[in-house]
Amino acid sequence: MSDRHHAHHEHHAHPRRHTHPSPGLRHRLGHLLTPHSHESADKLDAALESSARGMRALWVSLTVLGVTALVQAAVVAVSGSVALLGDTVHNAADALTAVPLGIAFVLGRRAATRRFTYGYGRAEDLAGIAIVLTIAASAAFTAWAAVERLLDPRPVAHVPAVAVAALAGFVGNEWVARYRIRVGRAIGSAALVADGLHARTDGYTSLAVLLGAGGSALGWQLADPVVGLAITAAIALVLRDAAREVFRRVMDAVDPELVDRAEGALREVPGVRAVGELRLRWIGHRLRAEVAVAVDGEATVREAHAIAVEAEHALLHAVPKLTAALVHADPAPTPGQEDPHLALAHHATR
Repeated sequence: MSDRHHAHHEHHAHPRRHTHPSPGLRHRLGHLLTPHSHESADKLDAALESSARGMRALWVSLTVLGVTALVQAAVVAVSGSVALLGDTVHNAADALTAVPLGIAFVLGRRAATRRFTYGYGRAEDLAGIAIVLTIAASAAFTAWAAVERLLDPRPVAHVPAVAVAALAGFVGNEWVARYRIRVGRAIGSAALVADGLHARTDGYTSLAVLLGAGGSALGWQLADPVVGLAITAAIALVLRDAAREVFRRVMDAVDPELVDRAEGALREVPGVRAVGELRLRWIGHRLRAEVAVAVDGEATVREAHAIAVEAEHALLHAVPKLTAALVHADPAPTPGQEDPHLALAHHATR
């Protein structure tokens, strides 16, 4: 058989049993101590569970922020505080960002089609963009309200009630922010992390209302707008972090440490002579990998395929949240031998 043959493999597309080359002692011990299964159903269950965790985080945070907004709205009705009104609007808007993100999680559960061959996981990135725009709108609204109050100072009535409502807003938003960010990072959802950062910006706004109420109690009417401008700057910093997180995800950026981990795992696979091009990408909160490995040019198709299976197996163990990998086996180069990809050279992107 010519050594120019190639073996392609994607285990999850056809989950049948394969013959693995004999793994090393270290790998066998890891296999023994860590029960696992990489069948398609198991991977699908894990993906659905992560989506379910995301949905739970959205429902819980929606409830907390909804209650917070209702409490603040009641105080606004009796105090007439414009600052607290703005904070209430922020909290309501933050609660409503759960809608596009919830839709994205539901879409992400749908199976791939012939049009959307990678599925609908990227809907999370679209939701993340919507959340970033919402944070930007919150910053603009806060700045506008602060400037208006500077130009037209007004006293705040029922200052103690406003202070309590503002404190409730800060506590509620900070709790939701920590919860969303923790779950988002656990399941790999950049959009949910961004939504948590959005809740944190609204917490800052609530803190501004609290500090402004304190200043008003001391007789300084400009306390509210001055603190509001300072909080606008803080929101802008959070906006930068959220935008960077979502932008990187949209541009298929991954943590370089994941690439290093994947390459290290592949090099330990028996039969892999070298690791070629390796690509990782997020699709929603799931990772996919594509990699070319060099194997013995005299290996049969079955032998090369078995090495590819073991390479994918190693990747699934080494890279968190990886649900699928496409492993391409190339013959290892030998001196004087023609490049097996020479026929594709004229298709290379210039």
